[in-house]
Amino acid sequence: MLKKGLRPLRAVRLAGVLAAGIVACSACTPGHATGQQPSGGKAPAQAAGGAALSVGSSSTPLPAAGSCHLGNRDGQPTPDPSCTPGAVNPQVSQANIATTVCKSGWTKTVRPPTGKTSRMKDTTAKAYTLPAGETGEYDHLVSLELGGAPDDPRNLWVEPGKIPNPKDAVENKLKDAVCSGLIPLATAQTAIARSWTTAFDDAGLRVNGGAVCLRAEPSRCAHGRRGDSTGE
Repeated sequence: MLKKGLRPLRAVRLAGVLAAGIVACSACTPGHATGQQPSGGKAPAQAAGGAALSVGSSSTPLPAAGSCHLGNRDGQPTPDPSCTPGAVNPQVSQANIATTVCKSGWTKTVRPPTGKTSRMKDTTAKAYTLPAGETGEYDHLVSLELGGAPDDPRNLWVEPGKIPNPKDAVENKLKDAVCSGLIPLATAQTAIARSWTTAFDDAGLRVNGGAVCLRAEPSRCAHGRRGDSTGE
């Protein structure tokens, strides 16, 4: 996510997400995600319904003014899936997570300069017809810490509300689950792109006492944070 000044789950599930910042995938085995190449090549993550997340490109055009519409799920803002379906960074794969998303400081090496994203944010805000001066965050739908595309408009939206926000915590816990080997990277990417409000359920995870655990194996949990955990 890019933190720059635009943001509000079913009752029990939402409470868990807001309290711990988590969403998951049951019956997942690290290193065997659908659409993930074990050899180290980067295949697109599989989104809901079998559609693959796009590989990011900085040349993707920004959406036109008024062409996008904010959604709402369980009282939380969600992006327009037609404008912001999510996209992944081609430099990141399951095979190299130890030297990319799970390495402290790595997101700083791929974060776009604010001079560029400020201009993009203004255009995206107009695409979503947000009022001038709306407080919110120019957010990576698939966060940088989960291998999201840094400057592809398909992975960026203006998330209204306070900063930090509930989505940040979900991203941090998903990254913990990936870096601890609980779930594959592609599972986390797919879950957050589908809907951050249900990402833990979609990834087969559950937050318990501040730790993120596999729903199917409650004793398997990730404790603490690894690498960058800033909800970027």
